[in-house]
Amino acid sequence: MNIKEESLELHKKLKGKLETMPKCDVKTSKDISLLYTPGVAYPCLEIKEDVDKAYEYTMKYNTIAIITNGTRVLGLGNIGCEASLPVMEGKALLFKRYGAVDAVPLPINERDVDKFVEIVSKITPAFGGINLEDIESPQCFKILEVLRDKLNIPVWHDDQQGTATVILAGLINATKIVGKDLKDCKIVVFGIGAANTATVKLLEHYGVDIGNVVIVDSKGILNREREDLKNTYKWEFCVKSNKEGLKGDLSVAIKDADILIAASKPGPGTIDGKLIEKMNEEAIVFALANPVPEIMPEEAKKHGAKIVATGRSDYPNQVNNSLIFPAMFRGVLSVMAKKISEGMMVKAAETLAKVAEEKMNETYILPKMEEYDSFCGFLATEIGMEAIRENLVRRKISKEKLREEIEKMLEENREKLIKLGRL
Repeated sequence: MNIKEESLELHKKLKGKLETMPKCDVKTSKDISLLYTPGVAYPCLEIKEDVDKAYEYTMKYNTIAIITNGTRVLGLGNIGCEASLPVMEGKALLFKRYGAVDAVPLPINERDVDKFVEIVSKITPAFGGINLEDIESPQCFKILEVLRDKLNIPVWHDDQQGTATVILAGLINATKIVGKDLKDCKIVVFGIGAANTATVKLLEHYGVDIGNVVIVDSKGILNREREDLKNTYKWEFCVKSNKEGLKGDLSVAIKDADILIAASKPGPGTIDGKLIEKMNEEAIVFALANPVPEIMPEEAKKHGAKIVATGRSDYPNQVNNSLIFPAMFRGVLSVMAKKISEGMMVKAAETLAKVAEEKMNETYILPKMEEYDSFCGFLATEIGMEAIRENLVRRKISKEKLREEIEKMLEENREKLIKLGRL
């Protein structure tokens, strides 16, 4: 049986990867009196007086919504809300398995950006955070920006912020290995969709001189003379990047580059191996297209790349946003955060890099997903503490206490899954 047949059979058997189960006994009339009427009126009245008490008395404390409009699902494209549901369920599964986070898949059948934002805004009373997923660009940029400004709970678009955070973590360690300062490197960004747009912005927040970044889209290098981009989200990069004013294609941009970050059209052969020879010595190549990288790792290495990362698990140095989103939400939910800031993303990247530091080498710049249980609590704690430092929380707590609470929650979650035979 091949993977297609096996997956279809499993999904048909399960009829959904999630179910709702009670967390408490419902055996007697007293149980019902306490948990429903008349007892339920008392937490209702407490929350009426102070809406933040919803975090104390309801599922809001540990529940997020996974929201999409089905317009850019995996590599499948605009397949619609119903067809996106298996992916959103899978995402919820990972949130629960690795971060002890309860996540509700909520595809929203609305393509108009303003209406979509309005719908998301109106469902937030039940949720402590919003994870946006698989929304096409450029709509995803406005949706994220508006919701981050408008809502008083964390909003995260994993395709943008998650990927960018893991890329930054990988680059921190990769540049250490080759003895370069990331903040001084010449960086070429090939493709400027959701992932690379967020990556450039995060690199700037980290301290990279964006003038040293050269961005290449399908029509060539971004520069101030690209009149075709004046009314698009790319214009900001036309103005700020490429201080040398380079014109042309990737072959021009890549000369003397230290780092290439590609998130563009799947390969093989999207990037010619001979172009890697134009880069500086000890070159770093992140070829992140799925399912096939823009250039295969062995090809990049043959032409001089020192460190190569891809989005695939069957090659070393997998850049996978699953390394960050469970811990990110575990951290922000545990401190009842109001936002996820760029500072929190940088802290997450630095911490993720630190996790891999002890074993770091050319083929191990990031930890692996199978190691997640060993570092999720540490990563989530550092994220939560950064939120506290930035005063973006409803709950302030010591680092020791937060780590203790998070580790206990993660362990209890694992024990529960083991008892159910799910782990």
